[in-house]
Amino acid sequence: MANFNFNNVMLGGRLTADPEIKKTQSGKAVVSFTVAISRRTSKDAEPMADFINCVAWEKTAETIAHFFKRGSSIFIVGELQVRSYTANDGSKRYITEVLVRDIRFVDTKAESAATSKKIDEVPAYPQSTAETPQFEVLSEDDELPF
Repeated sequence: MANFNFNNVMLGGRLTADPEIKKTQSGKAVVSFTVAISRRTSKDAEPMADFINCVAWEKTAETIAHFFKRGSSIFIVGELQVRSYTANDGSKRYITEVLVRDIRFVDTKAESAATSKKIDEVPAYPQSTAETPQFEVLSEDDELPF
């Protein structure tokens, strides 16, 4: 029998807090954040949400920290990972999170203007050699190029 492995996660939700970029000792950018995802319920039920922990590295981390903040909608493609560590009391602890490979912007221009950081206020990351992505603003009347 062939060995079959497949680990792909796609999530769409809103950030629960402003992402804060950090640097590892080797200088790699990393950002950990949580995405709130509404769970479908019946009309009469209380609204529910799942809170999914995510981690992104390097250019993806820098993009998230640069363009997203608390309440921003985000679409994530990644893979599920489980890591473990030994706590101070000697017990083994497990962390399940999504390792983010790609992101997509979801908010409309008006929504992102209301929730996103001003480009001038975004700090530069001098350790990064990657260029800041340049996005073309389309009016609502423009057709998508694909």
